[in-house]
Amino acid sequence: MSRARLVITAVVVEGRGVREVARDYDLSPGWVSRLVARYRDEGEAAFEPRSRRPKRSPRATSAESVELIIDLRRRLVASGNDAGPETIRWHLVHHHGVELSAATIGRVLHRAALVTPQPHKRPRSSYVRFAAEQPNETWQADFTHYRLAVGTDVEILCWLDDHARYALRLTAHERVSGSIVLNEFRAAIAQHGMPASTLTDNGMVFTTRFSGGKGGRNAFEAELRRLGITQKNSRPNHPTTCGKVERFQQTLKRWLTAQGEQPETIAQLQALLEVFAADYNHERPHRSLPQHCTPADAYQRRPKATTGDRGDDTHDRVRHDIIDKAVGSRCASTAACTTSAWVPNTATPASSSSCTTSTYVSPTPRPVSSYASSPSTRPRTTSRSAAHPGPNPVDQPNKGSRVSDVSRHHNGGAGKNRTFDPRGS
Repeated sequence: MSRARLVITAVVVEGRGVREVARDYDLSPGWVSRLVARYRDEGEAAFEPRSRRPKRSPRATSAESVELIIDLRRRLVASGNDAGPETIRWHLVHHHGVELSAATIGRVLHRAALVTPQPHKRPRSSYVRFAAEQPNETWQADFTHYRLAVGTDVEILCWLDDHARYALRLTAHERVSGSIVLNEFRAAIAQHGMPASTLTDNGMVFTTRFSGGKGGRNAFEAELRRLGITQKNSRPNHPTTCGKVERFQQTLKRWLTAQGEQPETIAQLQALLEVFAADYNHERPHRSLPQHCTPADAYQRRPKATTGDRGDDTHDRVRHDIIDKAVGSRCASTAACTTSAWVPNTATPASSSSCTTSTYVSPTPRPVSSYASSPSTRPRTTSRSAAHPGPNPVDQPNKGSRVSDVSRHHNGGAGKNRTFDPRGS
């Protein structure tokens, strides 16, 4: 039972005084009097509290603006474009001359049941956003799949500027290969200039980083090395590193799906890609850009970045080859073998008594007994390979089992059941 009902019953039914009831229920006598008067005028409606909504709201959103917001939302969704509060706000300002905040537009959409709640999503404030400082500082690239109206699956190669989200080049192909990536990259350079760096995933058309330990570079990597362009690759299973091009592909595919006539050939799909690129770059606002400008405005606003003088070191990633017992057994069974993170173009002839690995080992080791005879003196070598001028692992004690396995193979001999301690003890 509500307190209003108790108070009214005590005064009207029990006949108690207003001050007495107010004192017993710790209330104001004036409030009790007004409540009893309301009961006598309205009856049982006095048991429920009145609405506190103001009788007039001069600053409330007009009905015309609400209808315009709902209409814009439905039209943008039907055309396959983004239809969030920020996008609707941009259209209201630029096309209708209506100034409303994104929060107000969001409340209108919620009241109209046009927003599907997704509580499982992480809040945007939890993400750390990053972007290049200048246009052409970093180009992101990736390819995605799309199914034609005839049922054929094709692939779309996308090049996107990291700073301005500018769609540099969109092309459709039956299958994206390494040569196609190289040709389209050269075409993008001819049209927009040379980037300072590229950022891609670890697909074989972009990098041979995980090519099964064979090393070397593909055509795209060789071109970047020749031009002095820094190559960046995301970590495996971390698509958020290339999140800009991944999100761009979602926008592209949603727009393609919303088109009335679906393409039946690659030529028709390419024509649609050109229409989308023109609208995306020059007409569509991007909420992640300053003042929600278009990508074309952001791309032309600042001077372009240029390639830095980095010499031969143009890879922002390190490849670690695993040297295990299987590798050691292969070295023992052959006179020479090569296991390295990168094999240079000019191969170095292998001698019959050397085994070149990513962890350098002296080609002419001393016998184990000579190391053990003088524990106070650490072994050193007199010659080192020109292809791998790294330190001798024998000079670096406590470097783990990988070095010990390789050193044991070279210094202890195969099949002699000898052990080698790099500390000489």
